[in-house]
Amino acid sequence: MWGRLREAGARLLRSLRTEADSGKDKRTHNLFEAAAVYVSARAEDDQEQLDEAAGWVSPEALSFGVSELACRAVVVLARERDESPQTVARSLLGLPVA
Repeated sequence: MWGRLREAGARLLRSLRTEADSGKDKRTHNLFEAAAVYVSARAEDDQEQLDEAAGWVSPEALSFGVSELACRAVVVLARERDESPQTVARSLLGLPVA
């Protein structure tokens, strides 16, 4: 188990170093910024922006950022609608509300 965790950490560090060394974009982007741009680009069907944001961080980091963004969005919508997060999430996905 610890070996897999160490390998995952090493991959993440390598990807971060590769991104920093690429020289394409001197400004570094954090995973939350990448997730915000990625999700908004998907909503607007902007493939160019989508590809750019996907290159800012590792796929694992982007996945985590998108997941965190989804969680926060569902919580905010649930509060605004005075509904449970589960009800809101199912509603957004077009699933029957249990």
